Amino acid sequence: MPETDLLVSTRGLTKRYGSLMALDQLDLDVPRGSVFGMIGPNGAGKSTTFAILATLLRPTAGTAMVCGADPIRQSKEVRRRLGYMPDVMGVYDRLRVDEYLEFHAAAYGIARSEWPELIEGLLELVDLDVKRDSMVDELSRGMKQRLSLARALVHDPDLLILDEPASGLDPRARIEFRVLLGELQRLGKTVLISSHILAELQQMCSDIAVIEAGRLLASGPPEAILEQLGSGRRVNVRFLDGETADYPVADEGEQANLLKRLISEGREVTEFTVKTHDLEDLFLQITEGIVQ
Repeated sequence: MPETDLLVSTRGLTKRYGSLMALDQLDLDVPRGSVFGMIGPNGAGKSTTFAILATLLRPTAGTAMVCGADPIRQSKEVRRRLGYMPDVMGVYDRLRVDEYLEFHAAAYGIARSEWPELIEGLLELVDLDVKRDSMVDELSRGMKQRLSLARALVHDPDLLILDEPASGLDPRARIEFRVLLGELQRLGKTVLISSHILAELQQMCSDIAVIEAGRLLASGPPEAILEQLGSGRRVNVRFLDGETADYPVADEGEQANLLKRLISEGREVTEFTVKTHDLEDLFLQITEGIVQ
């Protein structure tokens, strides 16, 4: 893929803490306009990667480019082009919601005359317009997460880095957050996100990377990653006599032929259930050390 089509690119990115290897020769490419998910167990290196890309941590070795700039030598340019939402809440007490966003607009040097329209648009985008006058510390966790995202969007960045943004949210809040990410992609933003809610990553991400012990195991569209699990499709069949059987099938054609064959053999099929592998299966394989 041409470099102009990549918003993030790392080569040999390495971070050591004494004898601990947090990142080990990480090569990562994030396409422009994608929602790119990073999955892996705790301690895999996801947050370390994000901190380096966000100019908050210096790598031990290797290189990174973020929006065409080097996070070490061109940190101001990277921060101008990037919105970062860490896994630890970055909200302040004793501020109203609109004051919180005004503070960050001032920090980015945005003219005061632009604040009313900017803040109104951001609050509408994250569905917090009715909470404009509420105190930040009175918001629910889900609302604080949405406010934190609005803060990351204050300066209209090209790239959003979201570290476990749905952590601790209830199911309704996670759905709302997923819808919001889809809207950001439609607005032309590139989103780099990590999450342990793997089923949601599979639904919303155009690309994913699998990382463990600081090493990249695989990267690409979810469908391509899941090919590591083999054909990824099995059919569980239950017969009228109570017997059950499990059959591997390569695709829907084999699936249809299997059903025809069983019926032609006089088998009385009462259930015919297709099971496909998903990111949960892949995650379990990673944490068990099966994927190499």
